[in-house]
Amino acid sequence: MRIFFLNGKHTFVKTHSLKPLSLVLIAGLLSPMAAVADDLSLGVSAVYATSPYRGDDDKVLPFPQINYDSQYVYVKGLSAGYYLWKDPQNQLSITAVYAPWHFRPSKNDYDDMKALDKRRSTVMAGLRYSHTADWGVVRAEYLGDILDNSDGFTADLSYLYPIQQGRFTLVPGIGAMWASEDQNNYYYGVSRSESRRSGLREYHADDGWSPYVELTVNYAITQSWRTYVMARYLRMSDEAKDSPMTDRQSIGLIGIGTTYSF
Repeated sequence: MRIFFLNGKHTFVKTHSLKPLSLVLIAGLLSPMAAVADDLSLGVSAVYATSPYRGDDDKVLPFPQINYDSQYVYVKGLSAGYYLWKDPQNQLSITAVYAPWHFRPSKNDYDDMKALDKRRSTVMAGLRYSHTADWGVVRAEYLGDILDNSDGFTADLSYLYPIQQGRFTLVPGIGAMWASEDQNNYYYGVSRSESRRSGLREYHADDGWSPYVELTVNYAITQSWRTYVMARYLRMSDEAKDSPMTDRQSIGLIGIGTTYSF
């Protein structure tokens, strides 16, 4: 078991030497997990994401990277939580996550899309669990909207395989995200009143699954300075793809960041 740095965090994870077959067969991303000792790092990050909506610009989200981890509480980027169970192999926590995804009709290029209602960003809260073993990492979470925007729920299940080579750590993996009917309908549904105003057909979205692959590459510049690049490719669920609001089959996301560990 080695300690490596991921997204500004020292993390206890079992790593594997770099092998070509490992890189070919496995793809993914590892969220930061806690070390036993208190840990603090600060930095800056930015995320670029393609928008699924017709006539909508792609999104760029810069934000400060604040990572703090202790035996009981943590702050990791856009999430924070309290540990219910924590050891080098297992972490179970109550967590809250800021979900920045939104839709602003006034900024859309198409008149019919401008006639729709806003879709707001929100805060999701629930449970997060991860298990680390020789064969990789399993991560799962179940979250619900606590700001009464969508009143929806999401679940995420992924498998990850950290690979360390010198100062580089690659974390490939694969996963799938589930969104409830309320969640999908809030972001992709078209109500009767919206249909009358816009001319788009009325649409009600059900729950659905979106598979994805991710890869994060971390590089230790010095013992304190770290940088990372991550990428995710997500295949949109049928419920999202069938919406008259969308014109894509998939969503891409790229993130970069630099942190300093104290």
